[in-house]
Order: sequence, then structure tokens, then C-alpha cells
Amino acid sequence: MQKKRAGSKRQTVSDRIFDAVNMVVMIILCILIVYPLYYVLIASFTEPSIVASGKMLFYPEIPFLDGYVRIFEYRPIWQGYLNTAIYTMVGVLICIVTTIPAAYALSRDDLFGVKVLNLLFTFTMFFSGGIIPMFILLRTIKIYNSIWAIVFPSAVSVFNLIVCKTFFMTNIPRELHDAAVVDGCSDFRFFFQIVLPLSSTIIAVMVLFYGTRFWNDYMNALMYLADDSRMPLQVVLRNLIIVNTVASSMYTDPEELAVRAKLAEQLKFGIIVVSAAPLMIVYPFVQKYFAIGVTVGAVKG
Repeated sequence: MQKKRAGSKRQTVSDRIFDAVNMVVMIILCILIVYPLYYVLIASFTEPSIVASGKMLFYPEIPFLDGYVRIFEYRPIWQGYLNTAIYTMVGVLICIVTTIPAAYALSRDDLFGVKVLNLLFTFTMFFSGGIIPMFILLRTIKIYNSIWAIVFPSAVSVFNLIVCKTFFMTNIPRELHDAAVVDGCSDFRFFFQIVLPLSSTIIAVMVLFYGTRFWNDYMNALMYLADDSRMPLQVVLRNLIIVNTVASSMYTDPEELAVRAKLAEQLKFGIIVVSAAPLMIVYPFVQKYFAIGVTVGAVKG
């Protein structure tokens, strides 16, 4: 038998019990989190009558694909995908361009009026002008019913701004700036050539947070867009559910009504899968940034 390395700690019985309990708890939590997602996926391929029975699903007992056929035959869905992709890319670019420089400026204690500016930004987290003033503003500056009506109201998230500000305060030391100034470096050059290369982590986190926000945007599109051709994916999918639900209630033939009702029921699950699929595909490659985003602005002891 090989001898244990010097300094290694032998686990006691209580340690093993503690580890086993932790493992059981984590497995239960994983099941509680993963199964609802798996259920939605399986339900989108399963006969709606089986889903309506309330039984647990582990595989499509009776495959039913009419919901997906109806979804992908719905022409506006492809325009919705394109609109959402455009809104997301343009919106993320503008948000990064506005949030990162603003957060760095607010992290500098030598900025004139920095305390007042921080107070004003924080104030907007709790109080706003409301929907109607925003609607009137967008109409007045003539960007209503355009991509800018989706992008500009969300150009800066104060929460994300504070996270970035905390990152700069804890990861870009004042001494680094002072040394650069001694060498004749201007503030702009310091920001672009030193700060930005050291901020790739927070930039990736902000791209992820803002991208998820724009991809799931729903209310702004309903309020600030008028043309159906400009609607993002989430609104298009919502309209598809409404159209099929209303259409089902118009049939009097029992058989046709039953078929339409099943289709409308399965559409709900299929639409969840279609709208979330791009994010679920991307998530495994960027999940580490979600974890970083939770702690990147935390106070380090």
C-alpha cells in the first residue's frame, strides 16, 4: 500500500457523511433545475393529450410535430429572428461604448463632481419618468418605430455600470495611472492602451448581460414599435400563440376543434424551445462569464 503524502489529511467519518449529504443535496438541486427544462423540450415533441394528463415525461411517448411545422411555416418568425439579431448586435455595441468609458470615469476619485454624478446615476435605479414620458420623448426626437427606439432607452444599465465601476476600482490601481502620467501618458491613451486590454473580462461579462437582455426584449418592442415587420422574435412568437388560440375558438366541428386545441397547446412549448435555443446553444461556451459576472463587482477581502 502506498503511503499517504506528508501533510495530507485523513477524512473522518463525519467528513465523509458531510460530503455525502452535500452530494445528495446537489444532485437533488440539479434534478429540480434541469428536469423542468428537459420537460419543456420533451413536451414540445409529445402528443398534447399526454402532456395535459400531467404525467412525468422522460421521452416522447407519442411523437407530435405539428407544432414545430406550424412554427417554421409561420413566415414572420424568420423576420423576427433577423430583427432580434440586429437589435442585439447593435444594442450590445452601443451599450459597451457607453457603459465602459462611463464606468471608468466614475471610478476615478479625481473626477470633478464624481459624487454628484454617482448619486444621479443611482437615483435613476429607483425613480424614472415612466412609460408615457419616454413614449412622448421618442416621438418628439423622431426615433419611434425604429431600431433606435429599442436600443437607446437601454443604452446604459445602471446596475451594469456599477458592476463595471467596482471592477475598475478594484483591478486598475491608482498607482498604475500615476506611473503612466509620469511617463507622459495622457488620460485617453491610458484608457485605450492600458485600461481596455486589462478589462477583457468585464467587457465579456457586459456583452453577455446586454446580449441576453436584448435577445429577450419584449416590452420595449410592444411600446415603441408599430410595424409588424420590425417586431423582434419574442413578440412574433407571442402573436403566433394568440393567432392560433383565437383561431381554435372559431371552429364548431368537434374534431377540427380538438386538433386546433392540441396544436395551440403544443405551440406554447415549441415556442419556448425556439426562442431559447440560441441562448442555450451559446451558454456552454460562455457560462464561465456568468459566474464571473456574479462576483466581478464583489468586495474582495
